[in-house]
Amino acid sequence: MLLRFVLLLLALLPLSSLSEECRRLTASGNSEYPPYLWRVGDDSLEMLGAIPKLMDYVSQQLGIEIVLKYVGPWGRVQEEVAEGEIDLIAGAFYTVPRSYRMDYIRPAFQKTRTAVWVRKAGAFPYQQWSDLQGRSGVTVINNSFGQAFDEYAEHHLNIHEAVRLNQGLNMLLGGRVEYFIYEDNPARAYAAELGILDQIEALDVPIGSEDLFLTISKKSDCNTPELRQKLSDILISAQQQELMKQYLKQGISEWEARTQ
Repeated sequence: MLLRFVLLLLALLPLSSLSEECRRLTASGNSEYPPYLWRVGDDSLEMLGAIPKLMDYVSQQLGIEIVLKYVGPWGRVQEEVAEGEIDLIAGAFYTVPRSYRMDYIRPAFQKTRTAVWVRKAGAFPYQQWSDLQGRSGVTVINNSFGQAFDEYAEHHLNIHEAVRLNQGLNMLLGGRVEYFIYEDNPARAYAAELGILDQIEALDVPIGSEDLFLTISKKSDCNTPELRQKLSDILISAQQQELMKQYLKQGISEWEARTQ
């Protein structure tokens, strides 16, 4: 009886009074994701790129501190959000399994293009996903490129998983696989850093274009309808101002300065 009374009392409390207790949000994301997001250094928790700038804007508009930091590889980030140890993922594609663990804030803040990368000396005809059948490929572990492609790849394609993006690129360059699947901008940024951009190319037809979302853990103590609506309104405002276009330019400049 006591438990039922407490639950009833909590249900009657206004959302605003509960949300006032949440004055700080923790966030993380894919740390191998330039020009969107990357780690400052091997010994640092600080992240740079276009996404931190967007999170600063969201924080200012929301009036709540958002601490964006490195917590480990992309797979660990997703696990921490699933357990509610981190409130937000700053940049995730939509998949059904992920939707069980986190709420997606709409609209998406960016659309990205996923490419099929090949050695220039080993290019092959490609117009559709089925053209990859019978060939060996690689991508980075725990990555998704949209629900439809993920399901197709699971049943029809032979795609290995690399621990890191640069490992996948080196597997491609070394001829261990015939293609590498990754998003255009991050793969191009890392290839330039490795000095191999002149040896590989993205095929003209992409795997697809996917929306990049801000998400909030279903187990986060801060996850309320009120907060989700506020986040959505802020992202709409950012979209209207085309802020991500500006932040991406700055992120590209930061990454290029880092690798010079």
